[in-house]
Amino acid sequence: MNAVVRTTCPYCGVGCGVNVHTDIDPNRIQVSGDQQHPANFGRLCVKGSALADTIGSKQRLLHPHIGEQRVSWDQALDETATRLQNVIREYGPDAVAFYVSGQLLTEDYYVANKLMKGFIGSANIDTNSRLCMSTAVAAHKRVFGSDTVPGCYEDLELADLLVITGSNMAWTHPVVYQRIAAAKAERPSMKIVVIDPRRTATAELADLHLQITPGSDGYLFDGLLAWLVMHLAIDTDFILKHTDDFVATARSSRQRSGDLLTVAERCGLDEQTLRTFYHWFADTERTVTVFSQGINQSASGVDKAGAILHCHLATGRIGKPGATPFSITGQPNAMGGREVGGLANQLAAHMDIDNAEHRDLVRRFWQAPAMPTRPGLKAVNLFDAIADGKVKFVWIMATNPVVSMPDADKVRAALAQCETVVVSDCVADTDTLRLAHIRLPAAGWGEKDGTVTNSERRISRQRAFLPLPGESLPDWKIITDLAHRLGYAEAFAYTCPADIFREHAELSAFDNNGSRDFDLSGLTSLSNTDYDSLVPVQWPIREHSPDGTSRFFGNGHFFTSNRRARFIDGAPQPAAQQCDANFPLMLNSGRIRDQWHTMTRTARSARLLQHISEPFIELHDKDMSVLGLNHGDLVQVLSRQGSCIVRAQEQSGQTPGTAFMPIHWNDVFASRARVDSLIAPICDPVSGQPAFKQTPVSIDKVALRWHAILISREALPLPDNRYWCRRPADNWEVVSLAGDLTVSAAMLKKLWQDQVTDWAELEDSYGHTVRLVGYRHAMPVCWFALQPEPPRIDESWLLEALDRNDLSALQLARGAPSSGADCSALVCSCHQVREAKIFSAIADGCDSVERIGACTRAGTNCGSCIPDLRRLLTTNTVPEALC
Repeated sequence: MNAVVRTTCPYCGVGCGVNVHTDIDPNRIQVSGDQQHPANFGRLCVKGSALADTIGSKQRLLHPHIGEQRVSWDQALDETATRLQNVIREYGPDAVAFYVSGQLLTEDYYVANKLMKGFIGSANIDTNSRLCMSTAVAAHKRVFGSDTVPGCYEDLELADLLVITGSNMAWTHPVVYQRIAAAKAERPSMKIVVIDPRRTATAELADLHLQITPGSDGYLFDGLLAWLVMHLAIDTDFILKHTDDFVATARSSRQRSGDLLTVAERCGLDEQTLRTFYHWFADTERTVTVFSQGINQSASGVDKAGAILHCHLATGRIGKPGATPFSITGQPNAMGGREVGGLANQLAAHMDIDNAEHRDLVRRFWQAPAMPTRPGLKAVNLFDAIADGKVKFVWIMATNPVVSMPDADKVRAALAQCETVVVSDCVADTDTLRLAHIRLPAAGWGEKDGTVTNSERRISRQRAFLPLPGESLPDWKIITDLAHRLGYAEAFAYTCPADIFREHAELSAFDNNGSRDFDLSGLTSLSNTDYDSLVPVQWPIREHSPDGTSRFFGNGHFFTSNRRARFIDGAPQPAAQQCDANFPLMLNSGRIRDQWHTMTRTARSARLLQHISEPFIELHDKDMSVLGLNHGDLVQVLSRQGSCIVRAQEQSGQTPGTAFMPIHWNDVFASRARVDSLIAPICDPVSGQPAFKQTPVSIDKVALRWHAILISREALPLPDNRYWCRRPADNWEVVSLAGDLTVSAAMLKKLWQDQVTDWAELEDSYGHTVRLVGYRHAMPVCWFALQPEPPRIDESWLLEALDRNDLSALQLARGAPSSGADCSALVCSCHQVREAKIFSAIADGCDSVERIGACTRAGTNCGSCIPDLRRLLTTNTVPEALC
């Protein structure tokens, strides 16, 4: 009988519960949504639904390595300890740094932070959450006195007005978006406002879309505060009893904003649209404002987030059912990292490193011999210090900064010349791992135990259901074993994750007595059995509230010294960089629906790479026309920092003069598609979070002689090219490539002669078109098509035909059956439903998402494609669907 393990999804900050059905054989694992988990109630997005595709030992880092030599764990950790101690002895502890990740479990995060700040004696431990959530942290602390998210997911469903700003939730947090969509369907009077320079899938649900000028959101919310004051739509009683400095902030806001027309012009909106939004906000008591990366990833993000908090404080709409500001996190454990002090300017348990009382409290609790007295280096400064030779030793855990950091080429160069780079990861090949002197194999999802905290402060268990592959170890164990070698065995005497969690809870309660928001005092005495069976619960968890706490601040009590929230005036700023004649387009970067971070997990799933299979840049059709581009053309994207080559896509949802690129592709999966190599390292001065959302770029079409597709059972060397992109497809690898030097069948046969013994070929007399099928032992091992324009193939049919060894000469030439091939875009990854089938259903009378689902099954599993189905229902032009 199959066992069912209840665990938590390892992707976004929604924190969905997952049921894993397994009988130990990984080939028979199935996943489904946990109907009892209060974050998702059984729903999963397409990435969560595909989790079973991403596990197993293939492409995993399975053994420790020093250089290219496989070594034992003792050798690897002894070498790591020796190098670290030598650096400290010669240069001091600040020449050492850790760079960690929201992919770590809380227990991993806790011991890494404790080792660095309490025992090595440096605060140079920062996290990739610096790149996504540190602005929200800083804004919360400035205004509330603590890094406290006041609301919960239920508030999004209870709101009469939901404002979504800086987030394409339909793609980045699909399950929360589905909860909102269900609430809207049940209560159509609920109003939804989406604020975004792009018209995204999220905007398909909106009653009002504010397509603002990129970077103008600070002016929008500063103007809203002035409007609320001018129209007496404020809660004077709440302001007087529970806040400070309102009058000065409101006066400055009013003077800056001017009249409504001025704000509208600054934001690129018409006056009536802006007036509608302001009226709705002023008139709706139950209002929730959800904000994410579009606010956070800005050079003035803390002021922008603060302006949102100000509007809620001014109206008393905070910590109440259906009325609160809500920062939604990007990573599965970004919140857990904040709880344990994973940021360089924090201590564990939401304490501050520059607060002497907090330092003393943590020092006493840990009995720490070497507590630093000042904040460490934030992410961008940390890698600058590596480049400058000030940091000699860096340990990177569960993240890929060569792809994700701004000015990514500089980050790669910095690591390339660093004395010692240690990387612990669960995969065998990443852009960062290629630069490591010491590689440590870490456990992945399904192999390790611990906790994560989602966006609504809900702690959930991640539980192991697979054996550790190879010699991999959980991160907490790797860190603990290193701490023992450094002489700190007594302070790191952990035998299991429950030991660490109890200590984490005890520190949160130590000398607290309600003075700090983060409090797990109700969990300090958990037994190992209790820990194993821990149910999802929202902190604070105290003895008098053992079931957790849904909301903060409904009583008007905050965590400043006088328990009053603070209005902190901050003048809105334009985008840190402006377009000019050399760089006339403003580039935005972000996520797409079916991929996650740098694809180390999601790229293992063939179906997740079918929705969008290549890196791209989206442009408005007017800009495509001006640039002389067609949909699918390869273009060079150039900024002041670097360049990329990707495909251009026409997207009417873009504002003319703007562009969008995804963050996911990297040098493992494409030739030149690391978007963060284009991004300047400009940061918010308070949070240190980089401005990823506004980068001036230029775009030029790349002149190419040929385009090709290579399908092979194993990776093959590529002919000379200007562009390539690879992805898995069941038992095959698919590579799209293009170039400007002549490629012939004879050249390819010589290039692949070690892998192929026999050939079937078709080549025109001028060499413009090449078709090859390579065989080994009479079975196909590769298929290749080259021509002046990108080949169009029916991939699903072709892969099946190759598996069956069933190709006629005509089909060899076409890469498709003789008739009926469908080469249209994939919409539903779960059921492999393409646009052509959906448009056929619409033509047959399916006039709703529900009817399309009944006819085609699209949208009936995870629901991630439902926004696309809504869009297609309103599309007038049916795309070319057949090869």
